[in-house]
Amino acid sequence: MDLDAAAFDALVDDALDGIPAEIAALVENLVVLVEDEPPADEPDDLLGLYDGVALTERTDFDAPPRLPDRIFLFRGPLLDFCDTPEQLAEEVRITVVHEIAHHFGMPESRLHELGYG
Repeated sequence: MDLDAAAFDALVDDALDGIPAEIAALVENLVVLVEDEPPADEPDDLLGLYDGVALTERTDFDAPPRLPDRIFLFRGPLLDFCDTPEQLAEEVRITVVHEIAHHFGMPESRLHELGYG
């Protein structure tokens, strides 16, 4: 599947807008970035990545000022994974929810149980 960067970014924006306000209000110091491909030391088919210290793991040593945690969405693997625009929109949404859940400290095993793995 192919989709230009602006249209892909719009899907990410839609997924972020779909996060309930009461959950979004709890997000702290987090930025969402789109990259074309995962880092060389990660699997080629990685769809997203949370890079940071989960809220449940933070200590006084993690207090501001600090750089924001980052969520990366990998455009190439997401496009390769999906066959239709509808499937892509859903997979972007799932990936955003998955990575935000890591920000809140949810482990991979629980995300799989909930269908976000």
